[in-house]
Amino acid sequence: MYLFRPALLLACFLLGAPLLHAAAIKLGIDVLEERQFAELKGKRVGLITNATGIDSHGVSTVDILRHAPGVQLVALFGPEHGVYGSNWAGVYVPSSIDEHTGLPVYSLYGPNKKPSPEMLKNIDVLVYDIQDIGCRSYTFISTLGLAMEAAGEAGIKFYVLDRPNPLNGNRVEGMMPAPGYRNFECQWDIPYVYGLTPGELAYMIQSSKGWLKKKPALTIVPMVGWYRSMYWDDTGLIWIPTSPHIPTADTSLFYVATGFLGEAGGISHGIGYTLPFQLIGHPSFDSFALADEFNQMGTPGVLFRPSTFEPFYGVFKNKIINGVQLYFTDRDQVNLCNLAVQILYRTYHKPGIKMFKADATGESGPAAFDAIAGGDDLRTALQKGKTPDEIISSWQPGLAAFREARRKYLIYGERPKIDAGVDSEATPPPAAKKSSGT
Repeated sequence: MYLFRPALLLACFLLGAPLLHAAAIKLGIDVLEERQFAELKGKRVGLITNATGIDSHGVSTVDILRHAPGVQLVALFGPEHGVYGSNWAGVYVPSSIDEHTGLPVYSLYGPNKKPSPEMLKNIDVLVYDIQDIGCRSYTFISTLGLAMEAAGEAGIKFYVLDRPNPLNGNRVEGMMPAPGYRNFECQWDIPYVYGLTPGELAYMIQSSKGWLKKKPALTIVPMVGWYRSMYWDDTGLIWIPTSPHIPTADTSLFYVATGFLGEAGGISHGIGYTLPFQLIGHPSFDSFALADEFNQMGTPGVLFRPSTFEPFYGVFKNKIINGVQLYFTDRDQVNLCNLAVQILYRTYHKPGIKMFKADATGESGPAAFDAIAGGDDLRTALQKGKTPDEIISSWQPGLAAFREARRKYLIYGERPKIDAGVDSEATPPPAAKKSSGT
């Protein structure tokens, strides 16, 4: 243990602050620390992270690696929202010098979304430690794969410190991208909800033909004690907002169910109010009638309640919005992407609602919607009047193929299959070699 951690615990005791309860699992950073950073000793390390990069005691991975004996942390790399997660979605983040550490911070959400050779020239190892939310349109996984490719091109090693999927590891839902479709919100050929941890996804990105131009030497440092059926509240871990509008782990569920509304335009989904992604509304709606309509869908595990709210910013700022608040009464019963289509279908066909109209900012409209949907199939199906059942049925062959393809990349089951690193040259996880630490 390092001096700063006992000092932190002593300070909490003296000030009467509550100590964190022991987590049910060990994160990748915890496992790396237990191994005394053997893989990183004598190496110049670049760390791709943000505020979510913490160990199970809440200590920053930045500080842990800065104090790790024999490890030289030389640079930080920040994804969308910045290295501290403070920037709004879609806002370019400049490179800078970190005031806390004095280290250079290279932005991966500005002119470069992939580390450049200049950024990597004095680095031996890139380490990735970011909490994700398990949804394809969330851009951290694009950063993950592009950084892997850059490491491969630079001939440096790449480590993923694994973390839970807050949607759990069994949930695979939604549409696959259109063939050949790629952008920063849809970088990989995976469904909208893909049911993998960052480490498992890195393993898939590494192993799938044609996904990377150049593959790095990849090591996944897995968690211990995480099972596929776990939600965040099963882990005992604290939640750090992954971005300004994902304040709680449960917001990840709401993001999948209503996030499309923001890109479609014309509807409020709670952004700008205190319940991001948990509200659906419009000034012209009747809250009670809308709640009745949505509840009559009979979606298992879901409840809609009438709600009236006034956004502080964003769509319909300072206007009274009539709508519903969404509740999950049994999250295991809910197919989030199927629910998203049901919501889209019913709001799209409301009188006076103008979806898929480009706004002045470019934050909503056809291009923005298609970017997160992975092509124009979903939008055109809605515009052509296809029913939710028809749309959902069209997804099933792609989902079945993906579920089969992903099986060989699953590191965790109801009991973890390994307790040490997965080498990139290994066969699938049951026969995986442990990391040599070299």
